[in-house]
Amino acid sequence: MRPLVARISLDALAHNLRVARRHAGQSKILSVIKANAYGHGLTRAVRALGQTDGFAVLTVEEAANLRQMGVEKPILLLEGPFQAGEMATIADLDLMPVLHNPQQLNWLPLSHKPLSVFLKFNSGMNRLGFSLADFDGIIEQIKSYANIDQITLMTHFATADEELGIDWQWERFLGKAKLTGLPVSAANSAAFLHYPETRGEWSRLGIMLYGASPFADMTAAELELRPVMTLQSEIIAMQHLKAGEGAGYGVTFMACEVTRVGIVACGYADGYPRHAPTGTPVMVNGKRTRTLGRVSMDMLAVDITNLPDANMGSPVTLWGEGLPIEEVARHAGTISYELMCALAPRVAVVEE
Repeated sequence: MRPLVARISLDALAHNLRVARRHAGQSKILSVIKANAYGHGLTRAVRALGQTDGFAVLTVEEAANLRQMGVEKPILLLEGPFQAGEMATIADLDLMPVLHNPQQLNWLPLSHKPLSVFLKFNSGMNRLGFSLADFDGIIEQIKSYANIDQITLMTHFATADEELGIDWQWERFLGKAKLTGLPVSAANSAAFLHYPETRGEWSRLGIMLYGASPFADMTAAELELRPVMTLQSEIIAMQHLKAGEGAGYGVTFMACEVTRVGIVACGYADGYPRHAPTGTPVMVNGKRTRTLGRVSMDMLAVDITNLPDANMGSPVTLWGEGLPIEEVARHAGTISYELMCALAPRVAVVEE
């Protein structure tokens, strides 16, 4: 059996939710479990996040799956209905749809039950949402429907995890929202942690629950978060390079001195980023070292020159416990979300 395995710690997931609860105050937490719970597994995430106030998913199909699993808590449909025919199912499943365009408003009469809805306004990200210039008209229209039970005002921040921050969006949105007296949902993980004023009625938490920091200058450990996914493998072969010899496709790594190389059973077909350059951190026998050369489909090379105990079968941690996934992502020029979501189906998953 191939030694590559993703270890998923349900205890860590539950721990991270408890950390969020300590910060939440009166804000209720919507645990975002779209994309198969960021690659961690929808079913296991639901079990570990049993103390959340609700869940957020992308599709009606995901929401139906939760209801079939016995989930009775509120479920937010993050992009709302994609077609008119979904309105009946949304009502039957008692979902909270996000409404972000006029077409969705026109579908509301198709619901045969009262709905609690989230009205999404574009405060500057320019992705989804009604224009704030149309705010009063949209509020008036939504209130004209007899089948609306509760309205929550929603926006999404573009730079909550960056130096620019949220003020440029928050002030525009809040200036409109506070005049209505309606509940608000604005905080993602980054805003939740750094801008408590944005927590509102509902906070939508994703990446922090899975144990990764949303900030480039702050580690998950500093935020009291624990990694949920640990990707581990083993050394399955070794090579000894002389100075001037290379390794891997394209020979992008060339040894300047005698170099011991460990070949690890993990590649881009498993979800490891192919564009991770030489020097991307990895752990062998619990000690940090680096990758060498180009990542192959099923294998990658690591430097074990200064790890005399490393040998065939030595354990390798690609990310997770002891090696923050966001650090690996940063070296690869991507983000931890992508690494989590890219985990391939062929990788064995073990719950812990």
